[in-house]
Amino acid sequence: MTDSDHALLRTADAHWRESNQMKVLNTDIAKQLGATSMGARMWRLHPGQASTKHRHFEQEELYVLLEGRGRIRLGEADPLTLEPLDTMLVPPAVVRQVFNDTDKDALWLVVGAPAEAANTLEMTAEQLAQLYPDGPQALPPQLHG
Repeated sequence: MTDSDHALLRTADAHWRESNQMKVLNTDIAKQLGATSMGARMWRLHPGQASTKHRHFEQEELYVLLEGRGRIRLGEADPLTLEPLDTMLVPPAVVRQVFNDTDKDALWLVVGAPAEAANTLEMTAEQLAQLYPDGPQALPPQLHG
């Protein structure tokens, strides 16, 4: 529901879909609420799943683990483990990837500003190479069979 002084997205009305590259269930809450200056998604990673390993041109991202045990790689450093309601701010140029190497789902809220295009199917080869240094489907070592 949108009003002149706010926008409300009820849980039951949120549209969830699998991401283009990694097939991770997510909902683009910023788009559904009509946000124009930031991006915001919730990501539900099932056991064995990972988001894309990526960076941004200008967008800072705030990561909030809502449920489960969260794991994130930053650059080539060892992964960090987050507990529910832990938060992390990641600058644009830092390569990052959340993943789930546990036996339970992990639910993340990721908010970024300023908003940047996120549809890999609409990016040029140059944009893909810049944002996804190992390709848009790279898995962390923790999830390699």
